[in-house]
Amino acid sequence: MPFYHKLGNIPAKKHTIFKSEQGDFYYEELFGTVGFDGMSSLLYHTQRPTQVKEILKSYDVLPKIAVEKNMKSLSLKGFNITPTDDFLESRKTVLANSDCYIVLAAPKKSLRDYFYKNTDSDEVIFVHKGTGKLRTHLGNIDFKYGDYLVIPRGIIYQIDFDSEDNRLFIVESKSPVYTPKRYRNWFGQLLEHAPYCERDIHGPSELETHNEQGDFIIKVKKQNTIHEYVYAAHPFSVVGWDGYNFPYKFSIHDFEPITGRIHQPPPVHQTFETKAFVICSFVPRLYDYHPQAIPAPYHHSNIDSDEVLYYVDGDFMSRKNVEKGQITLHPAGIPHGPHPGTMEKSIGKKETLELAVMVDTFKPLMVTDEALKIADEDYYQSWLDSHH
Repeated sequence: MPFYHKLGNIPAKKHTIFKSEQGDFYYEELFGTVGFDGMSSLLYHTQRPTQVKEILKSYDVLPKIAVEKNMKSLSLKGFNITPTDDFLESRKTVLANSDCYIVLAAPKKSLRDYFYKNTDSDEVIFVHKGTGKLRTHLGNIDFKYGDYLVIPRGIIYQIDFDSEDNRLFIVESKSPVYTPKRYRNWFGQLLEHAPYCERDIHGPSELETHNEQGDFIIKVKKQNTIHEYVYAAHPFSVVGWDGYNFPYKFSIHDFEPITGRIHQPPPVHQTFETKAFVICSFVPRLYDYHPQAIPAPYHHSNIDSDEVLYYVDGDFMSRKNVEKGQITLHPAGIPHGPHPGTMEKSIGKKETLELAVMVDTFKPLMVTDEALKIADEDYYQSWLDSHH
């Protein structure tokens, strides 16, 4: 995030001696991205964070691609993903390219037996069902329905769930996830026209500091492989940190919609950006107020990007037979738009209560085996008039 945050105890000057009240050294770590050019934070540990005791095993988690060159509109029933006890095993990649993975997960148990670190990707976890606590080495964040949890690459974390009924929509990004440039001034402050402000963004507020040694398993993801490391020091050994690189949450319910007299283009819904795709939030809002306005979106050709919509709640006015947890994929190269009759039905409507997350990628998405298990194979024909 492009603003400063700090938590716990830190010395007055960086790269200087810092000791506990008992006279023990604290160990400094620069936690940064994009070499030394991106966001970074300075961490202070009770134990050196480098103490690897053993590497247990490594195993491949590369998604199995079923359709490499897809030109077919698809509908996936996301809630048909089977709930699984283990957090990592519950994650099923349904769409993928070299820039991002789109993942569904229904974990039943809290992630407590090991720690997890994704060094390949930033993770954006949208919480569709469930409440709990994201526990990280930079502090903890409580979450609930509608929260985006933005976890930069390299963050070590666990997750506590309050129940077994959890549904997550996850986007893994090979490039850093930022707030859109057009929402920020040259200092990084969010501007007045942005659909959210710094008050809506919540970093860690509870620092969990452990000063202990033992056997601590961290599962590290790199190059689509999980490596199981045993560290001699507890990963949550940070007594304080400051900087710009940290996990945070943003609620989709805090996104303030931008509306107009006539239909606004999809970029008004943009919430996050990377160099390779964008994430947008469709939220309850008043419809266009021109007397001749057509609230339903116009037909549009996806020439340069694949469009993924994840339906969260409400009645999506341009689609028929939409259910919670459904994903639609409209691939680049072919036009799409409202289903037959929905444009006419939208005229005169005053508001929508829809809630959805959209991901637009600039590279084509491949379809995985997991996606085909929950796919509606006939969705691509759903724009035909009924007499066909």
